[in-house]
Amino acid sequence: MQIRQSIHSDHAKQLDTLSLRREFLVEEIFSPNKMTMTYSHIDRIVFGGIMPLDTPLSFSDELGKTFGVSYFLERRELGLINIGGPGIIVADGCTYEVGNAEALYVGQGTCELSFVSMSLEQPAKFYYNSAPAHCHYPTRKVTKDQASPATLGDAATSNRRTIYKYLVPDVLPTCQLVMGMTQLEEGSLWNTMPCHTHERRMEVYFYFNMKEDAAVFHMMGKPDETRHLLVHNEQAVISPSWSIHAGVGTQAYTFIWGMVGENQVFGDMDHVAVQDLR
Repeated sequence: MQIRQSIHSDHAKQLDTLSLRREFLVEEIFSPNKMTMTYSHIDRIVFGGIMPLDTPLSFSDELGKTFGVSYFLERRELGLINIGGPGIIVADGCTYEVGNAEALYVGQGTCELSFVSMSLEQPAKFYYNSAPAHCHYPTRKVTKDQASPATLGDAATSNRRTIYKYLVPDVLPTCQLVMGMTQLEEGSLWNTMPCHTHERRMEVYFYFNMKEDAAVFHMMGKPDETRHLLVHNEQAVISPSWSIHAGVGTQAYTFIWGMVGENQVFGDMDHVAVQDLR
């Protein structure tokens, strides 16, 4: 498990490229037959990838000790979206088939979780976020058709995209975790521009559906002190509440966003006009 500390905005603006990448970029999310995990002290979010091949994967029994509890989700909830082939998740004896672009919410207090791919040729790739939780809500699968969609932007400004909100109050209840997926249309390159910050929430972006020679220039930093990270396929960026989070790619791409913080109001954003960026 990687551990990332909270970073003050005054500290971040003094970091060079290598240091910015070390603090905010996670370069390996999926590894065959393994589970990856990054623990951020920013709102204590945990995120990573689960890619089972020929054997089931599950969270280690020792993991609970790392979090000061008996088992990983004793005081946490978890959401995941599958970006690979079809897979099976067993949560406390209940079986869920989760296909590509489908999500599963796992409620606080779930003790036993295992993950299996249905095909070795097309293994499942479960990208997950986990947040501290104060009560239990039922575990539930959410398909792409059940997600709440919103199409924004315009081809003229290269930001035509559809936002699929999977884990939001309009779809199902969670304690604080909010997750969704944004797909850019062919020819569109920008996401979240004009940009915003979330004073009351942090966010993690996970970029995928990119070719090997493609990249996204992920914009971060305070609005008057912007920086960027060069992000490649299946990599994630931690975005503190004080930072903008936007990006422009060398081609169209898809990303999964997850938010943790004070509320679950999707529109609670502090907008920044393009002319005010520095």
